[in-house]
Amino acid sequence: MRISGGAARGVTLQVPKGDVTRPATDGMRQAVFSSLAARLPGARFVDLFAGSGAYGLEAFSRGAQSGVFVEKNPRAADCIRKNITTVAKSAARQADNLKLLAMDVLTWEPAAGEAPDLVFIDPPYEVISDVGPKLFARMACWWSTDADPVVVFEMPGEVTLEPPAGWECVKRLGKGARQPTTVFFRRTAML
Repeated sequence: MRISGGAARGVTLQVPKGDVTRPATDGMRQAVFSSLAARLPGARFVDLFAGSGAYGLEAFSRGAQSGVFVEKNPRAADCIRKNITTVAKSAARQADNLKLLAMDVLTWEPAAGEAPDLVFIDPPYEVISDVGPKLFARMACWWSTDADPVVVFEMPGEVTLEPPAGWECVKRLGKGARQPTTVFFRRTAML
């Protein structure tokens, strides 16, 4: 698996051995980041269920200013640590604005004034129906009323996660029921 664009394009990412993670495919990440291109420069992101850190590191390579990776699995967190160093070096950027937090995603909250512009969520597929609604409930209080965040949620194509009140699905990328699908959510009203 490689970074597909930006200053660190072509860098190979380490992935934990075994079934600890299910990394987003290169093709899916390319499609996601083509859709987000205008929003990346200077953006803050959070990569929840970060796995190898692929979504966040792709954003960083393409110009995001800062980000947080949240991953509780120690083997995955170790890979993210190494990947942050490799990608930052390749992109000729400091890694100081990238944080790795080894914790449960449902306990993380942004610091005051540091709500992310982009939220990447790529959970184990079997927990989506439980975790998805809980995450949206937590995210409701992260932003000021004028903020326009984008939530990018990867899930199996056969799963439909209904957006909670105040959110709408604005785009769905994927090729079918048995393939990974990425859904983009945006806020529809002041929460």
